[in-house]
Amino acid sequence: MEDEREDVQKKTFTKWINAQFSKFGKQHIENLFSDLQDGRRLLDLLEGLTGQQLPKEKGSTRVHALNNVNKALRVLQKNNVDLVNIGSTDIVDGNHKLTLGLIWNIILHWQVKNVMKNIMAGLQQTNSEKILLSWVRQSTRNYSQVNVINFTTSWSDGLALNALIHSHRPDLFDWNSVVCQQSATQRLEHAFNIAKCQLGIEKLLDPEDVATTYPDKKSILMYITSLFQVLPQQVSIEAIQEVELLPRPSKVTREEHFQLHHQMHYSQQITVSLAQGYERTSSPKPRFKSYAYTQAAYVSTSDPTRSPFPSQHLEAPGDKSFGSSLMETEVSLDSYQTALEEVLSWLLSAEDTLQAQKEISSDVEEVKEQFHTHEGYMMDLTSHQGRVGNVLQLGSQLIRTGKLSEEEETEVQEQMNLLNSRWECLRVASMEKQSNLHKVLMDLQNQKLKELNDWLTKTEERTRKMEEEPLGPDLEDLKRQVQQHKVLQEDLEQEQVRVNSLTHMVVVVDESSGEHATAALEEQLKVLGDRWANICRWTEDRWVLLQDILLKWQRFTEEQCLFSTWLSEKEDAVNKIHTTGFKDQNEMLSSLHKLTVLKTDLEKKKQSMDKLSSLNQALLSTLKNKSVTQKMEAWLENFALRWDNLVQKLEKSSAQISQAVTTTQPSLTQTTVMETVTMVTTREQILVKHAQEELPPPPPQKKRQIIVDSEIRKRLDVDITELHSWITRSEAVLQSPEFAIYRKEGNFSDLKEKVNVGYTLIVMHFPTLCCL
Repeated sequence: MEDEREDVQKKTFTKWINAQFSKFGKQHIENLFSDLQDGRRLLDLLEGLTGQQLPKEKGSTRVHALNNVNKALRVLQKNNVDLVNIGSTDIVDGNHKLTLGLIWNIILHWQVKNVMKNIMAGLQQTNSEKILLSWVRQSTRNYSQVNVINFTTSWSDGLALNALIHSHRPDLFDWNSVVCQQSATQRLEHAFNIAKCQLGIEKLLDPEDVATTYPDKKSILMYITSLFQVLPQQVSIEAIQEVELLPRPSKVTREEHFQLHHQMHYSQQITVSLAQGYERTSSPKPRFKSYAYTQAAYVSTSDPTRSPFPSQHLEAPGDKSFGSSLMETEVSLDSYQTALEEVLSWLLSAEDTLQAQKEISSDVEEVKEQFHTHEGYMMDLTSHQGRVGNVLQLGSQLIRTGKLSEEEETEVQEQMNLLNSRWECLRVASMEKQSNLHKVLMDLQNQKLKELNDWLTKTEERTRKMEEEPLGPDLEDLKRQVQQHKVLQEDLEQEQVRVNSLTHMVVVVDESSGEHATAALEEQLKVLGDRWANICRWTEDRWVLLQDILLKWQRFTEEQCLFSTWLSEKEDAVNKIHTTGFKDQNEMLSSLHKLTVLKTDLEKKKQSMDKLSSLNQALLSTLKNKSVTQKMEAWLENFALRWDNLVQKLEKSSAQISQAVTTTQPSLTQTTVMETVTMVTTREQILVKHAQEELPPPPPQKKRQIIVDSEIRKRLDVDITELHSWITRSEAVLQSPEFAIYRKEGNFSDLKEKVNVGYTLIVMHFPTLCCL
């Protein structure tokens, strides 16, 4: 195990040094231990880190190498780098352990402390590791699959590293795609590639070195510090306080860690993954998301006196070497007393720690913290039980030697009894505290589950009623329904807090029925998660639908109001036009002009009628409400009826005025006709000039076939026939004796008035010809 960790550190530290050399334009090293022996490459590294020129010895003897290394060590001491028990001969001789220690101190100073010194000063903290862990936990708190409590085991599955990057740069990749990856090595490879390509961080670690049961802490710290250097560095006091409350890892060796972890009865880990919640891809930030419930299932026994710490033959697997070494040497009273005092000192501290634990809280999150704190305490007891057993064995061996006086033997026996009694009391008390924590925590968690189940039932009924209620039937009702939906969204956001509290559930089961109990809980959580996801999905879908309908309805209402107002204005205008009883010729001409303008407006407004009908169809197809459909169809029918009435009134008024003109002016002279032609030409020029001022220049004329509507074609045929009849009558008038009288007398005033009336009749009667 030690050799594996040394190999990982060697590889990682070599990559770090080469990354620095790439920045300084120096040649890379290949072997960390041999390439640093002459001190020259070590000075190259320090030149780049300090920015100072460091001259090197020119020779290649051992003396020159020692001088180079001594110079490097003096530079490190000047920069306050810790160099405990590291000398120049250690580096020159290629001592692996001390060379790695030297490079780690360099990394710790320039990579870790220098990067974090500003934020440490701002927070008034001196522990860089605690600040870094606080930053990681604060960044990943919204990722339910991630719970970082250290810089070793928490990073093995690759989720923590991806979550850390994604929390600050969610634009770089999709989190769900990473979660779905089966292999921890794949997830780690993904994170390292993203960090290199997108953040410019060298790939200092290999996935296979991290995807182990117990990764190298120094290598992880070095890499996470590199991420800290390029990502936002906000750390709150609350995050630091949260880290301070985490259970402290016991000081055991790597081998002891796994053996003790395997030995303890509450080490089983169970993960329950629920179906992913609904997330809209169009939204950069979805309003809701479902949660994966992760349970740490701790197996407890029904009898609190049953303990993972046996009262007899106390010997931890990790302490065998220590115990056996003591047995091999001759046992003396002094060595026994020394070992006893050390164990009793620790035992007193452990008793005080248990006594100082707070009363069990009534808040589920606080109880979780208390549970995990006590878990760390139990781990510490387990790691020390071997030492207690060793002292008891030493005492027994000392008595068996027969070298003690009766008084000394009695004293040793009493000491052993006292030690065993205090250990047993501590063991029972700690197990009882663990059992009480389990019971309270399960009760609180079950209460939360029941509250969530009740809320889901109530909300499902609420959404069912909202689904059954028709949308509308008018715009104000729709706005009210939108407001109701906003209230539902706010309730979901508040309930999210309760859902969050159910993450990382602690499940207490009996050893005999553990699988059945966890399976039942797994099924319960899956059902609750599916129901929660369905409500979130329905809420999102309905919100999109409501927004779409509201927009279409508002557009239709605006067009409807504008069209209704326009119709009312035109209806009033038609009613105000005089069609009979004209006082003079000017009043008659004015009425004819007004009718002509109204007819032109009507032709232009026909597109608005079509647009209104199109908006109505779009709204009804989305709304699907029969009562609203009937109401809107009634509106459109009313508009169509008013439109037809307006057209009929215009035609009727035109006919009445035309009849009045024909009655009062039966004939026209040739001169009047000529002047009328001139006047028509002038009016056409004015209209053309006015159109050029208001409209953009027309495009080049193209020869194309004009497709004429059948209704317009019929009107055109009628107008042409009437125009031809009028021209025939006008030709007859030009040949009449009356025209000769006008020409002979030279008085054309009456003839001009008749021609003006004739021109107006042409425009009024043949608007289709004028448009063409």
